[in-house]
Amino acid sequence: MSTTEPPTYNPSIPSDPITKTTPTIHVELTPHNLDTLSATRFVRSPSAGATVLFIGTTRDSFANQPVSSLSYTSYAPLAISTLYRIANEILTKHACTKIAIVHKLGECPIGEESIVIAVSAPHRQAAWRAGEEALEETKEKAEIWKLERFEGGEGVWRANRDGKMGFRVDGGGGGGEGKGG
Repeated sequence: MSTTEPPTYNPSIPSDPITKTTPTIHVELTPHNLDTLSATRFVRSPSAGATVLFIGTTRDSFANQPVSSLSYTSYAPLAISTLYRIANEILTKHACTKIAIVHKLGECPIGEESIVIAVSAPHRQAAWRAGEEALEETKEKAEIWKLERFEGGEGVWRANRDGKMGFRVDGGGGGGEGKGG
C-alpha cells in the first residue's frame, strides 16, 4: 500500500472519548491525557484486596533510533469492541473484580502516558497476571496503530506491539509502504 503522508501527518482522531462501561468494565479510546487516578477509582472495590495499575509511556527510542513523537490511530468502533472483549475475558479467566483499559489516540509526546490498565481482584496474584495479560492482549489484538516519527523526520507505521519495525512513511509524495505490523 502506498502512502503520501508528510512527516507532519496526523491521523483523524475523534474529539471526544469513545467509551464502553459496565459496572465491572471500563474501556476507552481518548484524545485527551490519560487519567490514572480515574482508572484506579473505577476498579476500586470493597471485595478486592489488590489493585494493579500499569502505565505505558512513550519512550524516546526504538531499535536504537531516537524517537521524536508517536501518534496513535484506530478503527474506533472495532477497537472498542475488541478492548471490551479482552476485558471481559480477563475478568472471567482471572476471577477479577473490575478492569479498566484506557488508550490514547492522537499525538502522544515522549514521556506521556499512552495506555493505562487498572485491575482489581480479591488477591494480588490474579491482579498481577490479569494486568499483564490485558496489556499483551491489547497490544496484540486491538485495532490500534501508531505512527512513530524519528529524529530527522522519517516515520514508520507500526502495529501497536513491541518488537516489530513498521514501514517507512515517505515524506515526499508517496514511495513508502503504509501500515506495517
